[in-house]
Parts: sequence; structure tokens; C-alpha cells
Amino acid sequence: MDIDVRKSGKVHVIRLRGQLRLGEAVDELRSSLDGIIAESSFSVVLNMTEVPMADSSGVGVLVRYQSVLKQKGGALKLVNPSKLVSQTLKILGLLSVFEVFQDDTAAVQSFSPETAATAG
Repeated sequence: MDIDVRKSGKVHVIRLRGQLRLGEAVDELRSSLDGIIAESSFSVVLNMTEVPMADSSGVGVLVRYQSVLKQKGGALKLVNPSKLVSQTLKILGLLSVFEVFQDDTAAVQSFSPETAATAG
């Protein structure tokens, strides 16, 4: 799993590459998200364009952090999850838990104007 984190305004954009499954991949994503939350940043965009699949632990991490971020007034928004990832979320009844966007820019701009204002 390759994880690239950048900031766009006050929004953290995380680009994932590889399978989101139990083990190192889930641990790395959890660590990245914990670090973002430790900075008191609660607006996260997760670009999943290059994630072919997510197992139950991968989906679990997404749901857990969506809940944590929402409790803190933020959100975890997904960009372009693969057909398989979308189907997995849908089968589990979790697709409605997330806002899904076609690209990073749309996802970043969906946050409040103050949060996305300095995007660039």
C-alpha cells in the first residue's frame, strides 16, 4: 500500500495505491489518519482511484474514521472508489455513510468555504 498525504487548504487529501486489506495497508492508513486527527484536522478526502479492493478490515477502518471525524465536526469523503470497493460498501449497506466524488477538487470544495478556501 502506497499512501500519499497532501493538504489542500485545511483539507487533507490522501491518495491510496494498492489493496486496502488487513495487515500493513490498514495499519498504515490508520496511522496516517491518527496523525491528521492529532493535528486537529478533521476534513479528509480519500482518493481511492488506485485501490482495486478493500476487505472487511479496510472497510472497517473507513467506517471507524468517518465516525470519529464526524464526531469532531469533519468528515471522510471518498474519491472514485473502484467498482469492487463500491459494491462491497453497497452490499454492507455502508455506501450511504460516505459522500463520493469523481475527483479531489470536487471533494475538497464540498467542505465548508472556510475549510476549502485556501485550496490550491
